[in-house]
Amino acid sequence: MVKHQPLQVYERQLCLSCLTGIYGCRWKRYQRSHDDTTIWESTWFFLLCCSFFLLLVWSYFWWEAQNDYNEFNWLLYNRSGEWSDGILPILISTVVCFTYTAFLMVSVLYTIGVLAVFIATITGVVSIDNLWRNEWDIVLISLQFTGPFLHIVALAAVTALGWLVAGLVVRGERSRFQMGLLLLYLLVLLALYLAPLTITSPCLMDRSSLQPRPTVTGRRGSPMLAPENTLMSFNKALQHGVSALEADVAISLEGVPFLMRDRTLKRTTDVGRLFPERQADDASLFNWTELRSLNSGLWFLKEDPFGTVSSMTTRERNRVGNQSVCSLAELLRLALRANCSVIFSLRRPPLQHPRHHFWINDTLRTVQKSRIPLSKVMWTPDSEREKVQREAPQLQQTSQEKLPMLQLQQRGITALTLHYSQAQDPDIRYCRNVSLNVYTVNEPWLFSVLWCSGVSSVSSEAPHILRKVPFPIWTMSPEGYCLIWIAADLVSFAVIVGTFLYQKWKASGMRSYNPEQIMLSAVVRRPSRNVNIMKEKLIFSEVNSDVGSTDELSLYTENGYDRYTHGTLGQSDHF
Repeated sequence: MVKHQPLQVYERQLCLSCLTGIYGCRWKRYQRSHDDTTIWESTWFFLLCCSFFLLLVWSYFWWEAQNDYNEFNWLLYNRSGEWSDGILPILISTVVCFTYTAFLMVSVLYTIGVLAVFIATITGVVSIDNLWRNEWDIVLISLQFTGPFLHIVALAAVTALGWLVAGLVVRGERSRFQMGLLLLYLLVLLALYLAPLTITSPCLMDRSSLQPRPTVTGRRGSPMLAPENTLMSFNKALQHGVSALEADVAISLEGVPFLMRDRTLKRTTDVGRLFPERQADDASLFNWTELRSLNSGLWFLKEDPFGTVSSMTTRERNRVGNQSVCSLAELLRLALRANCSVIFSLRRPPLQHPRHHFWINDTLRTVQKSRIPLSKVMWTPDSEREKVQREAPQLQQTSQEKLPMLQLQQRGITALTLHYSQAQDPDIRYCRNVSLNVYTVNEPWLFSVLWCSGVSSVSSEAPHILRKVPFPIWTMSPEGYCLIWIAADLVSFAVIVGTFLYQKWKASGMRSYNPEQIMLSAVVRRPSRNVNIMKEKLIFSEVNSDVGSTDELSLYTENGYDRYTHGTLGQSDHF
């Protein structure tokens, strides 16, 4: 072994020279390119995160807006004049964009995709804000129902992110970026720990203080099961236990009040077949004979607006196909037989209509002739209200506008019918002295929130769904929620502290290894006897001499070192 000492020293020095020389150049090139790309990569990644969270809010909005899908389609119909399901394309594009963005989060090919998704999402938000601005209230209302649970989910997600943050901060050198990331993480964590202080929900209550179940009004009957504003629709609603019926009333050419939601007959009748040249005419410009000749059910079978036609029996489909335009008198007679209340909104005929100045008289006369108890009729038109009160004082005067209590009393109004966005907790307390009906409530979660809030009556297009909600979906005592909140925060804090301690311990264990040992273990893909010998030579010779340094071994070259170990070193072993 003594005579081969010069060769051993030469081998070790040559290996170290190859490693430090070749990879020193590569490291300098990497630093130059890294400095150029870090800013752009950080910018695109920030934009990607913004797109992801914006899409998350957008998806949550459309998930909770299920209650008003029909209302959205109706708004689109009024804009375009053509009935179509505008929700489906939005839902499909939302799912595609969200999935694509989630994929980009774990991918590096996001420069073009991020920009496209971000622009598309912003465009969608602006469009919905212009078309359906009031619907944003559904997000705040839904948080009253989902807030406590979303807080737990968010806390669990941020706690899990602690593993990545700890690995980045503890293992690497302290830099401004790492310290900024740690500070941001701690601020978000602190905000989540204190978030329950801002969470309010009517469902956080003692079960003993829960008010009686709200009564349900069939809004246009049960339009998910039968064509809206038809006798079949109202009968379906009565079968599902509604206490009142709600309809939209217009006045025909000769003064007959009839039920029609739209300004024209195009969407819900076959007017295009019988009167093709009058499709765009106001529905009030048809006489009762013409209205009665129209079919009000075929459109429902054709369009299937709620996807319920497939569940109908043959007999039910035949009944739907034979529905005609319903008059107010027919609705009142049905309500009289069922002993239920009636509420309707009245649309004034156009100026050229012969009954333009007599529409209130025509409607009031029809109500009086029906023999229904006037106390069962909720009268909503504000026009000529004083005259109506004098002629029919028993009518339940109802306002569709939230007015000061003194003004309500002066007008003799005893009931309010408001949109659910106007029926928050303070509004409900404000309405304690009047009867309150809230519309349109189709989803069980919204029904549960309003029930816990103390609402006494809701109008629904889905009474068959609300019938299956005998109790609020969830209620919880404030003390119980406080206990869950504190327990979740303590568990999260313990997990995060344990994560940082483990990462620190793991990092300190890695630093205890000899750098040459780590480098030599990483450069070779396949172990061999020659490589093991070379490792022993370098490691043990480093102990006995001061040749080389740890810094020189911070990088390696696969081609140079592998070729040397499998070539020169193999030959030297034969000496």
